[in-house]
Amino acid sequence: QVQLVESGGGLVQAGGSLRLSCSASGRTSSSYAMAWFRQCPGKEREFLAGILRNGCATYYADSVKGRFTISRDNAKNTKYLQMNSLKPENTAVYYCAVPKARVLYTRLPGEYDLWGQGTQVTVSS
Repeated sequence: QVQLVESGGGLVQAGGSLRLSCSASGRTSSSYAMAWFRQCPGKEREFLAGILRNGCATYYADSVKGRFTISRDNAKNTKYLQMNSLKPENTAVYYCAVPKARVLYTRLPGEYDLWGQGTQVTVSS
């Protein structure tokens, strides 16, 4: 059974950086699409960044474009979200997710059927 495990969250001051990791256990291939989302209490899950299966294309929400970067390390079967210039409003639980089969790319949480457990990111002012 494939599982996604996020790590790298924590407490950081405004303007600081964090790098989140998402490892896929039980999966031998690193060739899969993946995206990062975040969720604040009482709010819907928000798309942040995605990477296509071939890893050659990435796409971002306007709110994080230029500050966040999604990438992958095939040798480690791990994908990353580098977050720079963090703001207090970026405080949330961050999730990685894999889309349903045959979905090339999407920003819709409902089109993802494999999720990690989430990692808390707290940005202090």
